[in-house]
Amino acid sequence: MSGTVRVRIAPSPTGPLHIGTARTALFNALYARRHGGTYIVRVEDTDTARSTTAFEADILEGLRWLGLEGDEGVVVGGERGTHGPYRQSARTTRYAEVARQLLDAGKAYHCFCTPEALEAERAAREAAKLPPRYSNRCRSIAPGEAATRRAAGEPAALRFRIPEGPVVIDDLVRGRVEIDAATLGGDLVILRADGSPLYHFTVVVDDVDMGITHVIRGEDHLSNTPKHILLFEALGAPLPRFAHLPLILNADRTKMSKRKSQTALADYRAEGFIQEALINFLALLGWSTGSEDEVLSVGELEGRFDLDHVQRGGAVFDRARLEWLNGQWIRRLEPADLAARLRPFYDAAAADGRLGRPAGDGEIAALLPLIRERIQLLSAAVELTDFLFVAAPAVDPALLVPKRWDAATALAALEAARPILERGIGEGDPLLLEAEDPTEAALRGLAEERGWKAGDLFMALRVAVTGRTATPPLFDSMRLLGRAATLARLDAAAARLRG
Repeated sequence: MSGTVRVRIAPSPTGPLHIGTARTALFNALYARRHGGTYIVRVEDTDTARSTTAFEADILEGLRWLGLEGDEGVVVGGERGTHGPYRQSARTTRYAEVARQLLDAGKAYHCFCTPEALEAERAAREAAKLPPRYSNRCRSIAPGEAATRRAAGEPAALRFRIPEGPVVIDDLVRGRVEIDAATLGGDLVILRADGSPLYHFTVVVDDVDMGITHVIRGEDHLSNTPKHILLFEALGAPLPRFAHLPLILNADRTKMSKRKSQTALADYRAEGFIQEALINFLALLGWSTGSEDEVLSVGELEGRFDLDHVQRGGAVFDRARLEWLNGQWIRRLEPADLAARLRPFYDAAAADGRLGRPAGDGEIAALLPLIRERIQLLSAAVELTDFLFVAAPAVDPALLVPKRWDAATALAALEAARPILERGIGEGDPLLLEAEDPTEAALRGLAEERGWKAGDLFMALRVAVTGRTATPPLFDSMRLLGRAATLARLDAAAARLRG
């Protein structure tokens, strides 16, 4: 099969890049790369009322960021390949040409039904509790009569004649599927009265012209496939192989949709999910490795992906699993790479006021040993360390007093700990990380001497110095903060307890 596979992803720029579209793009790209084929990106922008250049830019940039930019087709900044144009809006002449071929061959005909007549027909079938279906009443109009009416200026759509009988789909995921053509809703409009083409027609013309060998798309397109097969046959074109991927489901097993789910890829990027983790996660949404392996690079995925292990049932979007994978991939990044990926999050936090000042490159690098094992999202690094980049944290007096203490005990603890911290925390001290910490040992001794729980003492100190109940390791956080700032915050907290 090497060298023969040609697959495509064809998003419509009527919204931002959807997680489902990204998963479909990934499966197409992996299949092409596994078999030495070509992965094509097309843009289906014939819905002029809803398509925008902003949505197209979002989709193309999202695919680029995921590493799923097309080998051929529309890419950021233009097009590449010899089978273009790859935007449907630039292919209208071609659609008109193919439609004329079908008309001349008697496989299509002009339909003069007005919208009002079609609505009345639909309402009558609904009242009779029948499924929607066009009556095909314009089929019997002779070509000469149709030409005369058209010449007189009467508007007419162009319909494709749906032949009778079963349509068989030999699906690479779902197996043999047989659908009776009588259930397809009657003859299919391929050109509106104004000459604009419709999706079912354009997608087949594009697939024929671009030599698509495998159509890998979502299960929600399965009901459309018989119409496409009939059009391929009418055009005398070879059928591609079809593979319909399982739907992506919410945790409650309802279909994932933008109305009730977070579906835009850009939202996941903004939270701090990284490309490697999203690719890894999307690959496992409906596909099994056949092993217990879960953390897989794109290179490993390319070497192992096949359609035989794509499941038929819906794929549940497990947010907790995605976050776990993201944490695994964050910990695999080289320090300089991780620091570079964190930089935009710190810059954004400084710009919107969550940080009191920008974080320097050296400061971010110094934080890495403390946070890389503790974060699952890049954005969490800012939330975990924001106390380092403010003049003084906002301290809730109630949090300064552990549950087993009263305010007097908390004040006594801060005052007793101050000289130990003054001696133990220097300016620019290196981090001790997992090494034995003499300052911590001295404070544990103080707690034992006073009959306090060491955890209560450390919590009072943590809140006093950081304003938070959860931070990276306390004493290394103080070393990053420095002696002067640590003692100033301790003194401020003690003053607040004094009242």
